[in-house]
Amino acid sequence: MKNGSDNGQTLIKMFEAGTQFLKNSVQEINAINVFPVPDGDTGTNMLLTMQSAIEEAYKKTDIMDVATTSQAIAHGALMGARGNSGVILSQFWRGLAKGFQDKETFTGIDLADALQEASKAAYDGVIHPVEGTMLTVIKDTSIAAAGATSDSSDLLTIMEVAVDAAYSSVERTPDLLPMLREAGVVDAGGQGIYVLLYGVLNYLRGEYHKPVEQMPEFSKASQTTGSKIASSTDIELPWGYCINFLLEGDLLHIDRIKRGLNRLGQSVVVAGTEETVRVHIHSFNPGRILSYALHLGTLHQIDINNMDDQYSKYMRLRKEKSPQLKSAAIAIASGDGFFKIFDTLGASMIVPGGQTMNPSVRQLLRAVEEAPSNDIILLPNNKNIILTANQVDALSEKSVRVVESTTVPQGIAALLAFNNELNLEDNYQAMNQAITSPQTIEITKAVRKTQINGKSIKKGQYIAVINNHEIITDVNNRLFDLVFEALVTTKIEKAELVTVYYGSDTEAIEAEDIAQNIRNTYKVEVEVVNGGQPHYNYIVSLE
Repeated sequence: MKNGSDNGQTLIKMFEAGTQFLKNSVQEINAINVFPVPDGDTGTNMLLTMQSAIEEAYKKTDIMDVATTSQAIAHGALMGARGNSGVILSQFWRGLAKGFQDKETFTGIDLADALQEASKAAYDGVIHPVEGTMLTVIKDTSIAAAGATSDSSDLLTIMEVAVDAAYSSVERTPDLLPMLREAGVVDAGGQGIYVLLYGVLNYLRGEYHKPVEQMPEFSKASQTTGSKIASSTDIELPWGYCINFLLEGDLLHIDRIKRGLNRLGQSVVVAGTEETVRVHIHSFNPGRILSYALHLGTLHQIDINNMDDQYSKYMRLRKEKSPQLKSAAIAIASGDGFFKIFDTLGASMIVPGGQTMNPSVRQLLRAVEEAPSNDIILLPNNKNIILTANQVDALSEKSVRVVESTTVPQGIAALLAFNNELNLEDNYQAMNQAITSPQTIEITKAVRKTQINGKSIKKGQYIAVINNHEIITDVNNRLFDLVFEALVTTKIEKAELVTVYYGSDTEAIEAEDIAQNIRNTYKVEVEVVNGGQPHYNYIVSLE
């Protein structure tokens, strides 16, 4: 066992400082995501993962050795992991803990060795690793740290070399990933790793007491990606508060109020007149919402509910009322309408989540443990949740399979093929086959300016995302025309059924009008369903 002057408490303090720097950079990191859709942003997911990690470490304040501390951090990171970036970060910590195994204290050489293990674990945790991402930054950092050990064992010296390498690696990510180069940005996850390690270095230099203006220098590419994106990062209050109130005032501007509230929360619904406006919003900070509204007029009928409490009650009731099943399905969904759909189709548990709100491993594990069966199928219904869902099986004594649905229509198709009287493997096979059937069109507004496939996209412009990878726009930015352009792209003439799910900000009459025009134009069966999803005006399924 190697002896050094730094123990587990030092490790906690190092990465607590890194987490603070990550917190203060989260909006800038979120803003450099390439795809301009509202999503569970990289910076937010990495921050929530690290907050969970540090919280777990502080539960063992009486333990000083670095081996036990790093294991606690790794466990906390895994349980709090959200989105692809959060899961990769948790695997980084799993490797780091392996590198610190059996050690009471650590030196710079020990850290360099642990970073090598962290890089290997991060790559092993991804089925198809892609260079030019945070994986590359972790690898380049570990290689540089290992190279520096020939000259020094000093922790500060090794960390300075590692952070310089992380910065250079982030700068090179556009050279390795063409989509980054075209968009004019560096990799967001890689930037998050750099910021985290920069905070660690700041602590080791004894500069952590200085003001937060001591922030890392971001690459020039990442400084030109648009305005900051509001994000909520309160740890493990996963659903926040549901806030409803009536606002009275003079010359109230509904669109302006909606824009203001969209920066402060989610699932925003604003309706009314210039004198009276009804507001519904989800937020982690009700005080900010009410303070904003008080500047506009007088508040009445204020109603605030903790959605975490509501969801806990929901899970208890589901468990009490559900008979034991041969196998059970758990779906991730966002929007009251989609909750009802998955409930009607037989999902035993529904976990709130999706775009902008990626659930953590801990939340998915909790649903699995509460489900009325020992054989569970998870439906992530979002490509950014698949990696998180795949962590659950190893943590549960139950058998858990993930049907890798990347869109809500795929999840619905899978659940239609589910039979809780069949065994796990039969259901798994049938549901995997079912998700290949629907095509998905998602209509939203671009949340950032970017360039994709030679196409310039402006912030606030309507965009249609087809099957998660292709973006189309309408030259005149007309929502109605964009829907039909997307339908042509997905070859609607081959579809037998089109289902139009409209969102929380969309009026039913508008959705019905679009549906009728589809029927008239293509002579196809069209259903209109209230999905209630936030951020997306429409989610359209073609089968």
